[in-house]
Amino acid sequence: MRQQLVFFVTLVMLASCTVKKSGERDEVPGTISADVEHASGDSNAVSMESLFGKPAHEIKTIGILVYNGVNDLDVIGPRYVLGQAMGVETKLIAINKGNIKTVMGVELVPNTVIDSVSRLDVLIIPGGFTGTVEAVYNKALHTWIRKIDETTVYTGAVCTGVWILGATGLLEGKRASSNWYREEEFLEKFKAIPANERYTHDGKYWTSAGVTAGMDMSLAIMQEIYGSNYAQAVMLDMEYDPHPPLLGGTPDRTKPAIARMMRTLYDGGINPLIDSLEKRSGPKIIQ
Repeated sequence: MRQQLVFFVTLVMLASCTVKKSGERDEVPGTISADVEHASGDSNAVSMESLFGKPAHEIKTIGILVYNGVNDLDVIGPRYVLGQAMGVETKLIAINKGNIKTVMGVELVPNTVIDSVSRLDVLIIPGGFTGTVEAVYNKALHTWIRKIDETTVYTGAVCTGVWILGATGLLEGKRASSNWYREEEFLEKFKAIPANERYTHDGKYWTSAGVTAGMDMSLAIMQEIYGSNYAQAVMLDMEYDPHPPLLGGTPDRTKPAIARMMRTLYDGGINPLIDSLEKRSGPKIIQ
């Protein structure tokens, strides 16, 4: 919290130096300096409110679900972005007690478990691989998500985490995005409307495509709550300006042979697990 406060106080002080002198023009339209030109030349006169305005919603608690096999960046991307919300407690919430291991084998120490959390302002559900599919069939988890959703300002999911959110029934009739893998097929099984977008906002529900799209979605949530200046400040802190070395990242921008190979690899890991869980669960969820 102290680092967070220092970061934003520094932003205020730096922004105060950009207040325009009479007759000067903005070099970049929409910069913070243009929004505070009414402030006096005294840097101390520039306040947080003049830079960022008041939040659209009062957000005090943000929870990110974690579980064994969760995707590293699905967690850490939103955690980094949303963790810069002012005066907000951001915590990792595990399904069960104990540390968890991500899909890449990184050990995470959760702040708490779902049984100890009864209310959140924002809930984010990350995706992964086998652990995600198992969570799609975890009825106790679904009950908890629906309970938390009753009081959230926003409920969101990243990548295949959208499958978990979809399994609760909360996305029925909602536009949604998800991981590229069998995206429309899975969303339609959960009675959601495939949006085919990098991230989607339908009412209180936010959903994103795979992995890196979770950061874009989280920045959009920050913009929605705190405004464009605040979101831009977070982007600058991250130096978030992606320039991949080659075209790719979506099926239509990937060579067909590579896309087919990736889908075959995913099928080989996911289909047997779905078959096994379907036999155990009784009522069909995915198939």
